[in-house]
Amino acid sequence: MTPAAPDTWHAALDRLQRSAVPHVLATQVTSAGSTPREPGARMVITRDSIFDTLGGGTFEWQTISAARDYLQQQRYGFHLEAFSLGGRSGQCCGGFVNILLEVFAGVDAHVAIFGAGHVGREIVNLSAPLPWQRLWFDSRPNIFSDQDQQQPRTSFHKLDDARIQVADLPPNSHVLVLTHSHDEDYALIAALIERDDIASIGLIGSDSKWASFKGRLKRAGYAADTIERVRCPIGRIHDAKLHNKTPYAIALTAVTELLWLADTPPGPDTRGLAPQALQRLLDESSATSS
Repeated sequence: MTPAAPDTWHAALDRLQRSAVPHVLATQVTSAGSTPREPGARMVITRDSIFDTLGGGTFEWQTISAARDYLQQQRYGFHLEAFSLGGRSGQCCGGFVNILLEVFAGVDAHVAIFGAGHVGREIVNLSAPLPWQRLWFDSRPNIFSDQDQQQPRTSFHKLDDARIQVADLPPNSHVLVLTHSHDEDYALIAALIERDDIASIGLIGSDSKWASFKGRLKRAGYAADTIERVRCPIGRIHDAKLHNKTPYAIALTAVTELLWLADTPPGPDTRGLAPQALQRLLDESSATSS
């Protein structure tokens, strides 16, 4: 485990939110009896680092473990953890604390872009201000320039094995396939449609290219409903054909399409604490002050 970094929790929170790293803000919201710290104490937790402290001890490590479990399970939103400092925590303080865990995804969506040609580069440039984590792939050596390397929330990857690299994509990724090679495009599409947890699959190309790919996929034994998960061409609005074929125009429609596809409303557990958990907090706060 990485030792606690010298950053304060608020400095770490600012940096992690700007860099789109998944993280948890843990806040001590109520306490009763003897506790290591008072309500308002905070720490920030990532998958491999911790920043600041709630006072140490077993209950803090249990808080860290719970936070990382929520990150692993992608259970974003608000969660309440209760600790009796002598029971669950094994500590001798004898007090009681409630810890609020705010689990942040870091990004609104993961977008994988296969291809660093003209359209791929315009897609990355246009989507730079959006809260997306971009994974950018290309098989050609030295294709990513120094300027490319400055793109925010973007990781760069050498495409060398489509099946393995598709298997490593985060669940619920949105994927655009637009390499310089039809063979690479086909290998990627064949690998992508085998994953049922990919949020969307887009392929650049003409109707004739897609007809050819569909025929090959059917002959390879893929089911029709699996094949139809692929959008081709990308960025088609209401089945209208785009007459402006410049890379910028194609990228603009592709990013617009992704905005709709990635605009998933939050689940019910991301909008706040459950009423029962909130009532428990209010009851305990009232009991402590009386």
